[in-house]
Amino acid sequence: MAYFELRGVSKGYGRDDRRTEVLKDIQLEIERGEFLAIVGFSGTGKTTLLSLMAGLLAPDSGEILLDGVPVTEPGPDRGVVFQNYSLLPWLSVFGNIELAVKHVFPGISREERAERVRRYIELVNLTPATHKRPAQLSGGMRQRVSVARGLAMEPKVLLLDEPLGALDALTRGTLQSEIERIWSVDRKTVVMITNDVDEAILLADRIIPLRPGEVATLGPSFAVPLRRPRDRAALNHDPSFKKIRNEISQYLISVSAQRTQASSVEPTLPNLVPKDFLPASRSEAAFGGME
Repeated sequence: MAYFELRGVSKGYGRDDRRTEVLKDIQLEIERGEFLAIVGFSGTGKTTLLSLMAGLLAPDSGEILLDGVPVTEPGPDRGVVFQNYSLLPWLSVFGNIELAVKHVFPGISREERAERVRRYIELVNLTPATHKRPAQLSGGMRQRVSVARGLAMEPKVLLLDEPLGALDALTRGTLQSEIERIWSVDRKTVVMITNDVDEAILLADRIIPLRPGEVATLGPSFAVPLRRPRDRAALNHDPSFKKIRNEISQYLISVSAQRTQASSVEPTLPNLVPKDFLPASRSEAAFGGME
């Protein structure tokens, strides 16, 4: 049995003729300690898929299992890092992380709690900003707080919902290296949602595209057998990196073309004729003889 598993999971929104099916028959097995990246276009259901894994949404059919236990609601065994940081603005870096630790480990002493918080602040290299509030931090620093908060709860699985999507290129590159470094410490099971193929190859052990369509399904699995730690500059000259990137990119391009072709049906327009070109008898009948 896989460590984290989705069996025949489907999800849609709305009712009757207004219903939109988003995901259909998702079959996914994730091994303990694996770093999995799911890539795809915007609007194909990536965030819905991650929300199902987090227990924030319930599937319409199918089931989700973590270490053999059904996932039916949010829980501390799944830490989530969102793109928008989700920090409380009135609390410091220490306070935001401590709040999560206090909720997950209510029985530990105040000293143990403080030590745990400080340890994870140090892990993300934010010790000098321990007592600063989110408004005093850069976007990259806020995201580090979010990562530290997720890790401090010691979840079985860390879920990353496009965590670097809102950052500038330089900060994004720095945090990509930080995420890999942090993951290598205890090899926690990670599922990352991203639309950046290069980012997925840099960080993941395995990449699965989300195939768009009337309802999204998972595409083929691409293994990433590149040696760690991975250096972005060096990877650009690595033939294996280029091969993996080309295979995934070509797959995404092909499914995008199929999606475009399927939705390019010409609409049927009504045959409208200007009033001035109607025969007199038809014009009078249509407009009641009005001048």
